Amino acid sequence: MDQKGKRIEFHFGKFGKLAPLLVAAAMIMWAALSQSNVNGYVLAFFAALVAGVLFARDEKAYGEALVYGLSKPMFGVIVMAVILAAVSGKLISASGAVQTIAAYVVAAGFTGRLFVAASFLITCLLAFATGTSVGTYFVVIPILFPVGVMAGAAPEFMIGAIVSGAAFGDNLGPISDTTIASSATQHAELGTVVKTRMRYSLPAAAGALVLFLLFSGTTKADAAVPSAAGTANPVSLVMLVVPAVIIVLCLMKKHLITALSWGILAGIAAGLLSGIYSADKLIAFPGGFAVSGAIIEAITGTAGTVAMLIAVFALLGVVERSGLFEDVGAFLARFAKSERRAETAIVLSAGILSMVTGVISVAIVALGDLVNDIGEKAGVNRYRRANLLDCTGCVFCFLAPWTVHCVIPAQQSAQFGEDFAVAPASIPLVNFYSLCMLVMLLLAVITGYGRKHSIPGK
Repeated sequence: MDQKGKRIEFHFGKFGKLAPLLVAAAMIMWAALSQSNVNGYVLAFFAALVAGVLFARDEKAYGEALVYGLSKPMFGVIVMAVILAAVSGKLISASGAVQTIAAYVVAAGFTGRLFVAASFLITCLLAFATGTSVGTYFVVIPILFPVGVMAGAAPEFMIGAIVSGAAFGDNLGPISDTTIASSATQHAELGTVVKTRMRYSLPAAAGALVLFLLFSGTTKADAAVPSAAGTANPVSLVMLVVPAVIIVLCLMKKHLITALSWGILAGIAAGLLSGIYSADKLIAFPGGFAVSGAIIEAITGTAGTVAMLIAVFALLGVVERSGLFEDVGAFLARFAKSERRAETAIVLSAGILSMVTGVISVAIVALGDLVNDIGEKAGVNRYRRANLLDCTGCVFCFLAPWTVHCVIPAQQSAQFGEDFAVAPASIPLVNFYSLCMLVMLLLAVITGYGRKHSIPGK
């Protein structure tokens, strides 16, 4: 928690402190049961922020906490990435490249469940290599998602495969922020953390792959095939330069915002030079105080997602300043009296905070010192602690429908039309990697799987 900020006191004690979260949970449940799009979650979090004012003893401190949440660097990065990714995705989708790829995929018979499984593996490799789950969504979804739907895969399973692959990369990638945070807070060597984590992540990935192959929903590709085949334009494939540039720059460890910006510039140049786009299709001022074109359409289309991110990070500021992190830590200290109970407490605490914050690395850092101290006392190995923290985050944060791992994929799916749209609440049900990892966590804590082998050779 920010030590310089004033702690917020609430009326009605702990109930008042939890009131904003309870309001958000109730509204989210309503939105989920109603199969709402992202806008339902926007309402939920803004309602939580407004309701919190009724319980805050110091309204000025409450307002400062909201601003503190919005001052986090992660907020600016994600918002900018959402907007820039929408532009890069629009350059690809409006060029006809998606229809062209779909025509070739269908003609090759690589459809339905096979394409879902392949998308999972491709996303796993990309997320592992780049170390960013959110960045992977922006590269993969604009291409693989619509192509997969046109090739007969159900939209929710295509999104589930992509989110699952991103979770795998976030969980195991050596340059992932969660891998770095979990190893650093537990004073564990990074390479050994990755090596020991394979015992958890690889079985979960194998299980997810089998589930996608066996249970992925499919649709009839026949309706999309003639349309795709009839509009196939090989020249449009030049727009694949957009994801290519983004991927290369991410692999070169460039900043995500920089990579997306160069991808847009490359796409604009390729589109204009190939004749796919004219300048007025990208940007136009037709008069009457109007602006049109693919770029502004993409930017304005992110309004709902950006609004939700504003509310989520503002609420995160309130949660931090309310002392909730310390409360969870106190619970952890009281409960963790033995090795197994300490591991259970680590999983529960990391799960709660990763769902509340919506950012795994924030939860890991918030709990890091306390987990390190209690784990040492209970005899939980440092590599075991690091793995439990990260694996737990990649379960609960990815399965919470209000986090970026559900909201951003849902928003990106909706840009392709109503038939492609996937509700945020349906994504956790098809995130087979996180569900399989949940089973691995239960086995690890209950049976002790991996406990005696947290360090190679011991």
